[in-house]
Amino acid sequence: MTDTEQLTRELDELETAAKAYDAQHEFIEDFAWPEGTQIAVNFTCDFDTMLFRRYLEETPMQLAQGEFGGRVGIWRLIELFSGNDVTATIFTPGRICELYPQSLVAAHKAGFEIADHMWEHHVPKDMQLEHDHIQKSTSALENTVGKRPIGTRSRHTNSLLLEEGYIYNSHGSAAHLPYYERDADGENCMINLPFHYAIDDAMFFSFAWLSSENAAQRITDPNRVLDLWWDAFDQQYRQGGYLNICLHPFVSGRAMRIEMLDRLIARMKTRPGVWFPSCETVARYCLGTFPAKEG
Repeated sequence: MTDTEQLTRELDELETAAKAYDAQHEFIEDFAWPEGTQIAVNFTCDFDTMLFRRYLEETPMQLAQGEFGGRVGIWRLIELFSGNDVTATIFTPGRICELYPQSLVAAHKAGFEIADHMWEHHVPKDMQLEHDHIQKSTSALENTVGKRPIGTRSRHTNSLLLEEGYIYNSHGSAAHLPYYERDADGENCMINLPFHYAIDDAMFFSFAWLSSENAAQRITDPNRVLDLWWDAFDQQYRQGGYLNICLHPFVSGRAMRIEMLDRLIARMKTRPGVWFPSCETVARYCLGTFPAKEG
């Protein structure tokens, strides 16, 4: 095989793979929010207290950050959202029900959605064990707050999630608006509420992120993050778009960042037609108004 033939073959394989991946996604044509709404903003919390870091056996000094999130940060975020009439969604691993159940009960009583974020903040490679993790996390959350979760932020398999009654995921970022995603065989369709790392607090405020070297550390001025996130909001607002802001209690639960978020929400409220629903509310709106195509 000549170099040209090899290159042609590789390009054909890439094109086939790209088409197969594209076929898994269904983007909603003529998407629009309810009348009077210009943009939906989901404030979401990944309340994991560094469970994945425990899985990686990181140092006690690193894990102490997760302790702060469970003991202090989550309570500050509950107060922030309650004081601003924001219906947040708390994505949390099932194991958090053993560690900090009072905070989940308080968040549920405040009207926030409690959703899944895996059992121990990772997805097992074995599908049977994965299903076991989904079932354990689902049961733990339901037993703790009295309501079965219907949303997840994970890379769990769609068929397993649908079997357990889940209706949406909030993990992928293939578009800036909600969209549908299917398994590789074109089945098991779920609505996805996208977020991306430019509006994830861990990208700006995480010292020693996943054991990274000193040169990779980042502690950003909260005012700089406020400007960046406001610009993201403003751009999506003008488009009639969507924003899914991802926060971690051990990161954004620090006082100076809580104050920044308070200013950001207040500034958003100066615009007409800004909606602060839960992810469940957005998912049900999309499913009811723009149902997925068959096949």
